[in-house]
Amino acid sequence: MEYVQDANQITLYDADHNILAEVTFPDLDASTVNINHTYVDESLRGQGIASELLRRTALELRRQKKKALISCTYAKKWFDQNPEYKDVLRF
Repeated sequence: MEYVQDANQITLYDADHNILAEVTFPDLDASTVNINHTYVDESLRGQGIASELLRRTALELRRQKKKALISCTYAKKWFDQNPEYKDVLRF
């Protein structure tokens, strides 16, 4: 399994290129994204995959000097539990 970073998405694929997990964060404007969707296949739940997706997203947003609004309920919970990444949030 390998994480693949695209412009507004980080995805985990299996060997047959089926999506096993993903987080999407489309641009709202040049400096802001909306973290709007986090998905992990049932077979991988409970293994920290969603947390890793959001950690990678936060690091990518830092790298791009972008901020995030959040409409995904899991992402809201994750950022509450990981305050060290709140610098990427736009309030």
